Amino acid sequence: MLFSELRLIEPLLKAVESEGYQKPTPIQEKAIPSILKIKDLLGCAQTGTGKTAAFAIPMLQILHMRHLKTNKKAIKALVLTPTRELAIQIQESFNAYGKNLPVKNLVIFGGVGQQPQVDALRKGVDILVATPGRLLDLMNQGYISLNDIEIFVLDEADRMLDMGFIHDVKRIVAKLPAQRQTLFFSATMPTEIQKLANTILKDPVMVEVTPVSSTADTITQSVYFVDKPDKRKLLKHLLDELNIDHTLVFTRTKHGADRIARDLAKDGIKAAAIHGDKSQGARQRALNDFKDRTLRVLVATDIAARGIDIDDLTHVFNYDLPNIPETYVHRIGRTGRAGANGTAISFVDGEENEYLLDIHKLIKRTIPIVENHPYPLSWQSMLANKEVQRKPQKDSKAGAKTNQKKFHRRGNRNN
Repeated sequence: MLFSELRLIEPLLKAVESEGYQKPTPIQEKAIPSILKIKDLLGCAQTGTGKTAAFAIPMLQILHMRHLKTNKKAIKALVLTPTRELAIQIQESFNAYGKNLPVKNLVIFGGVGQQPQVDALRKGVDILVATPGRLLDLMNQGYISLNDIEIFVLDEADRMLDMGFIHDVKRIVAKLPAQRQTLFFSATMPTEIQKLANTILKDPVMVEVTPVSSTADTITQSVYFVDKPDKRKLLKHLLDELNIDHTLVFTRTKHGADRIARDLAKDGIKAAAIHGDKSQGARQRALNDFKDRTLRVLVATDIAARGIDIDDLTHVFNYDLPNIPETYVHRIGRTGRAGANGTAISFVDGEENEYLLDIHKLIKRTIPIVENHPYPLSWQSMLANKEVQRKPQKDSKAGAKTNQKKFHRRGNRNN
């Protein structure tokens, strides 16, 4: 199927063509016709599947056609998303697809002064892209009313849960008109997210592509067993040995991200860290420098990296293995996009083998181990790993619950 077969108006087709798109991705092909029919939609899709275009393109068409002869300044559509980076990325998509239409959009988020955002709101906005905290803040101050919302998009719902935003989301939903179109997207569907979807969707169309338990066949995966203190040296060795000039490195904590970036800089490698404690300006500068390849390495926590979408990213490193197996799939999905080849390298120390076993269970394959490298795991850690492997494995549901508890105990604090 081609985009020209999706019954899109000419200004949108021209914009899509100028972005280099010809064939819609599976989620775009399935979602766009249903959204144009003003159906509620429940989309289960992981990052990198073209999800943003799947809702942004039909939203622009609906709002343009519906309000072609009106000049009402009220906000007509709301996109709620968990992170600043993802919010900015979504607004950039609306700008790109809607450049030939008179539909105005605005992004708001915390961490920066509110006055420019308030000034823009006063001029009139059709589509508002927002993070929960800043949206509630401006609503409470009387700058934003949701009374005229016709389309509501809840994006990355599972990450909203992970970040502790679920109650904020419920407060926002309570302020929306009962008569509206709702588009709900989540990479995973834990029980609380399923309950939320059931309460805010009306007879939704279900769209599911690329289950979170799968990894792209175009990504070459490997594991290096290494002592924790040697991870920095192994990273430096592989960057040089494999001649990697552009890579994303994932770490579990904000402190760890800063330390890795500092260590790489000491070794003469241009690197920066991005996480929740960084100012918005610092985060955006680091992201822009990485996109234009001024930076060789971007070190990120999972939450901060949610909105990172880099073309032609050949390598991703798991410096720390994630304690939630689904997170592994999200991380390595930053490479190997759109059919391109990619490489995902994971470091596993003596305390992380149980996480690796959970990942193997989820993706239903064993990641190859690279044994011939200069910083092998010490014999004490090898013994510890063998002890972990002897432990009886939990069933998948119990394992998921245990890991989810681990994440909630320390996830928000560390990211």
